Amino acid sequence: MTESNYFFWNPDTEFFSIFGIPLRYYSLMWMIGLALGYVVMKKLYKKQQIPDAVFDPLWIYCFLGILIGARLGHCLFYQPDYYLSRPLEMILPISIDSGGSFTFTGYSGLASHGGTLGLMIALCIYAYRNKINLWTVLDNIAIATPITACFIRIGNFMNSEIIGKPTNADWGIVFVAEDMVPRHPAQLYEAIAYLMIFVLGLIIYNQKGTNLHKGFYFGFCLTTIFLFRFFVEFLKEWQVDFESNMLLNMGQLLSIPFIIIGVFCMLYKGIGVKH
Repeated sequence: MTESNYFFWNPDTEFFSIFGIPLRYYSLMWMIGLALGYVVMKKLYKKQQIPDAVFDPLWIYCFLGILIGARLGHCLFYQPDYYLSRPLEMILPISIDSGGSFTFTGYSGLASHGGTLGLMIALCIYAYRNKINLWTVLDNIAIATPITACFIRIGNFMNSEIIGKPTNADWGIVFVAEDMVPRHPAQLYEAIAYLMIFVLGLIIYNQKGTNLHKGFYFGFCLTTIFLFRFFVEFLKEWQVDFESNMLLNMGQLLSIPFIIIGVFCMLYKGIGVKH
């Protein structure tokens, strides 16, 4: 197949701009993903007859937990040397040049592993403060999470980032912003996988409801998402230079603990007591 037969991908990354501040497709996909997750969670809480007063503060916990965790995860896992010397850029969506002036950049680096860890910590605080069983919260959020992850990966695709390795496959995509080489659309692989995991989780819940032991849906989510993440990493380019000398890249190493925790939660029926 000649290069001209491949699909060339080079979209404008900005959806629109207000007063010089751009709204990028990546941010838009994040918001859509979180909104869909919110709708799913609200329906689950209603079906389980959990009061609205308990549900209402959940969104802010999820939003802050994911954003803070994902940002710190990227800065500390992937670029610690740079961000530890520029801690302000770690916290604020800006870039500071050598002269001290700054440019609004948005949060250009977010790591899903950090976002997952941040979300779990936020949910622990939420469950404690609202006096709700933690495993109920984790199971419900696990059913909704894959649809959010799906849209985040679509956002990565719109940004032409987290690209795959070169391929001769018919479905290879040329990311013009990167180079003119046909590559695996790894972002779409993940988006499709997460959508399938979301649908499968809903099917299981509609059939079994809360009759499965606490922690099952949480374990199912962690196991399926991070197991797929582990293997799809073999088709991705390195995210940072130091990964080129590693047997497994950072994404794979960070996925292993989540897979272990997920399998344990799916199989171990002694987690918590239903109440």
